[in-house]
Amino acid sequence: MRRSIHLSGLALGAVLSLAAPLAMAWGPLGHSIVADLAQRQLSPEASAEVQRLLAPDHTRQLADIASWPDMIQDDPGQAGLWQQTRRQHYINFGSADCRYVPERDCRGGQCVVAGLQHYVEVLSDRKLPDAQRLQALKFVVHFVGDEHQPLHDGYRDDKGGNAYQVQFDGRGSNLHRVWDSGLLGTRHLGWQAYADKLAAEGPLGAPDVNAAGVERYAAWAEASCRITRDQGVYPAGHVIEASYVTSRLPIAEQQLRIAGRHLAEVLNESLGTAGGKP
Repeated sequence: MRRSIHLSGLALGAVLSLAAPLAMAWGPLGHSIVADLAQRQLSPEASAEVQRLLAPDHTRQLADIASWPDMIQDDPGQAGLWQQTRRQHYINFGSADCRYVPERDCRGGQCVVAGLQHYVEVLSDRKLPDAQRLQALKFVVHFVGDEHQPLHDGYRDDKGGNAYQVQFDGRGSNLHRVWDSGLLGTRHLGWQAYADKLAAEGPLGAPDVNAAGVERYAAWAEASCRITRDQGVYPAGHVIEASYVTSRLPIAEQQLRIAGRHLAEVLNESLGTAGGKP
């Protein structure tokens, strides 16, 4: 059962109940918001190619496929793909400097930086079968979202906050789950209404990263890691109070907006007329 809190300072007892069995990046709500924000920013050429690739799934919305890479863990028919990709949803930085060192932080390509790079390359290759490119699109949409959830880019030895126990709404939970869904749930909005709210805040400033390819994806992960390190993500006393929600929810929402822009950039480059591999 869900309950919500108004950010004006109602008691924490009105905060969202965290009963989900497994923490996943942003949860379906956050991933759908990122996907929708990105779709609003696609070029006409990229939008048309997205529509064409999505058609076999009987959808026109990126939001409908945004959580698929998490959902396959419960599908026996996708067990092999889940085992192949499950460690590509996150990155564990080796130190608090939040600097990406591939041989230390992404051995064997098993991190979100390398996972995103791989699936962008597949998506961009128009010689590949559409079914393979559609699967790549699903991973690209999801992994960009993952990279912008700060606890998917951690530096502490606590499994991205999954092992960091907290009290939230008078119940035991963990910090990762709070950032996946708890903070966003306090708005008590569906994904479409939430995306409308964030889109109405207007465009973001100038692009924050000028690098391309894997260097760009690494820079996004490093920026998320610095949020975990510098912006009070870990609560004092392991208690999520109303003041924490008020001050950290805007950080989470800004990450959603940035992820939407970054995803649109990747898709416009990969699927636009001048993008992709012919």
